[in-house]
Amino acid sequence: MRTGRAGRAGQYLALLAYLVFLAFPFLWLVSTAFKPPGELASLHPTWIPRNPTLENFRQAFGEQPLLRAAANSLVIALAAALVAVVVATPMAYVTARHRTRLSKAVTGWVVVSQAFPFVLLIIPLFLILKNLQLVNTLTGLVLVYVVWSLPFALWMLTGYVRAVPAELEEAAAVDGAGRARILVSVTAPLLAPGIAATAMFAFITAWNEFFFALVLLKTPEKQTLPVVLTHFLGAEGVADLGPLAAAAFLATIPSLVIFAIIQKRITGGMLAGAVKH
Repeated sequence: MRTGRAGRAGQYLALLAYLVFLAFPFLWLVSTAFKPPGELASLHPTWIPRNPTLENFRQAFGEQPLLRAAANSLVIALAAALVAVVVATPMAYVTARHRTRLSKAVTGWVVVSQAFPFVLLIIPLFLILKNLQLVNTLTGLVLVYVVWSLPFALWMLTGYVRAVPAELEEAAAVDGAGRARILVSVTAPLLAPGIAATAMFAFITAWNEFFFALVLLKTPEKQTLPVVLTHFLGAEGVADLGPLAAAAFLATIPSLVIFAIIQKRITGGMLAGAVKH
């Protein structure tokens, strides 16, 4: 009994340590965003700003077009997530329900493709987009993000489809439901948690991506938020730490909001799926 309690206490301590490890960079970022220049240059930094200020936020918005960059990132991330989910969902259903050698080969290729570094892909992608006249366009960047996130989205959704019992679809077919009705009324509600998780993954990937946006977008009016954040670095690599921290803090908010919204949908969908099963 004591051994079990000690083991559970050890697990909780390990989980707490992991959460602290994950939260440390974000908490330090928030603290830095509200510190005045004097505290930022102090040799004895503190967690809580002694004289919190909003001056860093005012400077950040005054020095760089953060709202325009955030709007570009939001449009690109939402479009990429939507297209990736719409394309990956039927592909995942077919791959999961019709297991053939071809589907296994596709799954293996999906996993292997994630090991390719960005540098190997940027030149072919640039040439393709140039021929399509999509370089320096938001549409071209959306297509790149869809192609990049689609393999992993397909892999994720395939696992969720396989978790849905085929017997439920067979029972609905016996009751007289057509294929379209089965997919809409039976399968789709159970796949909602997987679709939400996949959409969140695709959104966050596109929102945080930097390399493709840096190479493919040249016009300042079309640059995304991660690219604009680099403008807070001086010519000699010296960072304007206060405004940079303020801008980076604001850049993390949409991801946190999206996660908070979709997390409720994931939990609700899992509970609904458990009841139906």
